[in-house]
Amino acid sequence: MASRVVLPQNVEGNNNGGIKQKNAAEGQGRNRKALNDIGNLVTIRDVEGKLQRPITRSFGAKLLANAQAGGDNKIKKAAPGVAGKAVVVPKPPTKRAVPATKPKPVEVIEISPDTEEKEQEKPEKLVTQNERSVGYRKKKKVPSMTAVLTARSKAACGLTNKPKEQVVDIDACDVDNELAVVEYVEDIYTFYKIAENESRPCDYMNSQPEINEKMRAILVDWLIEVHNRFELMPETLYLTINLVDRFLSSKSVPRRELQLLGIGAMLIACKYEEIWAPEVNDFVSISERAYSNEQILKMEKAILGQLEWYITVPTPYVFLSRYIKASIPDDEMENLVYFLSELALMHYGSISFCPSMVAASAVYVARLTLFKTPGWTDTLRTHTGFSESQLMECAKMLANLHSVAPGHKLQTVYKKYSKPEKCAAALCSPPMSLLVLSSS
Repeated sequence: MASRVVLPQNVEGNNNGGIKQKNAAEGQGRNRKALNDIGNLVTIRDVEGKLQRPITRSFGAKLLANAQAGGDNKIKKAAPGVAGKAVVVPKPPTKRAVPATKPKPVEVIEISPDTEEKEQEKPEKLVTQNERSVGYRKKKKVPSMTAVLTARSKAACGLTNKPKEQVVDIDACDVDNELAVVEYVEDIYTFYKIAENESRPCDYMNSQPEINEKMRAILVDWLIEVHNRFELMPETLYLTINLVDRFLSSKSVPRRELQLLGIGAMLIACKYEEIWAPEVNDFVSISERAYSNEQILKMEKAILGQLEWYITVPTPYVFLSRYIKASIPDDEMENLVYFLSELALMHYGSISFCPSMVAASAVYVARLTLFKTPGWTDTLRTHTGFSESQLMECAKMLANLHSVAPGHKLQTVYKKYSKPEKCAAALCSPPMSLLVLSSS
């Protein structure tokens, strides 16, 4: 049970003054009402005799608490007019008082010998005066049961939200390179994606009475060998095959002129791509004089006329240079990508895929062959515009060509990329995942 605050009496002066004061207090006690005896109401008068606020039990406890909090426990003399009572005068608070319109709730401190004072817990976060006046208290956010069950279900099904992979800025290193045209490179490849369908050859083998897929593969294998003999640029080889396929798509060619068509197409590509193009006599000698200078020049003119001088076309090499850069490759991977793309040049079935898809599939198969994880990144998806599922059919074709290359009769590409200077890329084993999928 809480005990009433006992205020000590002031003892001053001689004994006579104390006895008089005591007698006066006893006289007043005979005439007061019974309820005033329990200490519920004590009236204080100041020097002028004006009434002050009555000291109730709670108000007295509050005064004592404020005095203890302020560190001032001095007991001063009671005001005149109050006999036998002393009032604890607390130290004025240093903090700004709360407006009278919104007073603080009065805290009653229980004073008891068998009760220990509990330290007030420190607030976790400082709040403003307005928030404190209305009893503001921030609550912790607790996830709902629905959110917990949804998260558990996703985790059980393997559908947890993984952090999104960042797309690498592959042109950041070429900002100062004027030849890289970083400001226009994205627009250039957007145009290439649109224009590649305009220059694609159609399925022409049924319209060629004297030529089949095997003859075409032999021609391409020989052109790759000539390309290596002359040490030409890679762009020249891809443009040569594009000119051959486009010419065969629009005109029938006798079997005896198929090699002449390849020579005329390579001569045009060399003049378009090379700084120092081989002469006509060089092609005559490398073909063991099977054709004369006049025949080669006549075929060159026939090709340009049939294709209407439309030579600036996006070949697979145009996309390979960009997609390899997006894959952030090493030398082994770069050579493996070129090995797969040249195998695609020899295979007639590759013309059914657009050049950009062949290039993207070569990068995808090379990454799986070298165990790069992940096989297809967000950076590649952004720059190629293809998802992993879209590349699957073309990728399986390239993996099969790689698997049969060691035992194939046409060995030019395989021998070329089996050399140490090409990182022996052709000797790598193709990804079994693509071979299993293709066989099924």
